[in-house]
Amino acid sequence: MNSIPERQIRAVFDDQTIRVYQAYNNNIADSALAKGTYVSPPFKMERMTWIKPSFLWMMYRSGWSLKDEGQSRILAIDISREGFEWALDHAILSRPDSSMTQEEWRMAKQNSPVRVQWDPERDLHLAPLPHRAIQIGLRSEAVERYVDEWIQDITEVTALAKEIHELVKSGDEEDAKAKLPIERPYEFARVPGVD
Repeated sequence: MNSIPERQIRAVFDDQTIRVYQAYNNNIADSALAKGTYVSPPFKMERMTWIKPSFLWMMYRSGWSLKDEGQSRILAIDISREGFEWALDHAILSRPDSSMTQEEWRMAKQNSPVRVQWDPERDLHLAPLPHRAIQIGLRSEAVERYVDEWIQDITEVTALAKEIHELVKSGDEEDAKAKLPIERPYEFARVPGVD
């Protein structure tokens, strides 16, 4: 029996920051690591950018950093909890609520700088689990706040991703599991999609 709620934020965090993950190409990763935040260009401020607190969901999305050149570098971004919670406070679900009209949905999308999506969490083999992981899409004001205010530290975890992947491929799941970041439930009063 699965004791994890279907929708629950799980992340690496402390009193000040929460860790999210993103995957990018060499140009974006190198400039972000050099400056301690994203630099435009090459980072595109006008595009929606998705942050993911789940390490294994990021591995699924990037194929352990091997899927394509655009996701070959995995970054761990420590952002302020204040910023993360601002994002949740200003978020709507990426799909309309069944009670909304198309016009209400259009207006909600237009007025919200943040989208939340819940996708199946992944195991070490990247197979779906019964519970879900949150993804948070930032655009316009939220991207500016993310880049200019929220980011506290950026580290690269591509080597860790590849090390864990090699352990999984060799059948050493216990050692692979031991190297995973320890993600704990993150409690917040308003999380879109959580009753």
